[in-house]
Amino acid sequence: MKVLVLSDSHSALRFMRKCIEKTKPDAIVHLGDYYDDGQTLAEDYPHIPVHQVAGNCDRYRCPIHARELLCYNLGGVMTYMTHGHGERVKSGIGYLVAEARRCGAQVALYGHTHTPDCHREEDGLWVLNPGSAGHSAGILETDGQTVTACYLLTETDLEDMV
Repeated sequence: MKVLVLSDSHSALRFMRKCIEKTKPDAIVHLGDYYDDGQTLAEDYPHIPVHQVAGNCDRYRCPIHARELLCYNLGGVMTYMTHGHGERVKSGIGYLVAEARRCGAQVALYGHTHTPDCHREEDGLWVLNPGSAGHSAGILETDGQTVTACYLLTETDLEDMV
């Protein structure tokens, strides 16, 4: 399964649509800050499931039932999804990583910092921040049990795709 991960979109719909058209994901994750952008993508691409959480800028942009944190199976992989403001990621990702491990996640997805990051912790936990949509995105690939690839995409990468 190929999952397109977006965050901090702030109405960068052109970039997000380009990511979808170029990468052809099986699912989309939107990690907040302009929650309604995720809803727009769900309407524009009804055949692609959209999973999303609310960010710190979404107080008046999302339904009352919107969650700020999700931890569930996505593509056969336990996935921790958050915008990151509640985990104070601008001061470091220690708390985020601890919470992801606590829920048994194989991957932790977060945003908020606008700084792209994709790495694997020593214990095997994948950590992905796609950065700010409009400039970068993330791709997570699974085989139904494990993460097989995790990487970042920029506008230049998208231009180079056929």
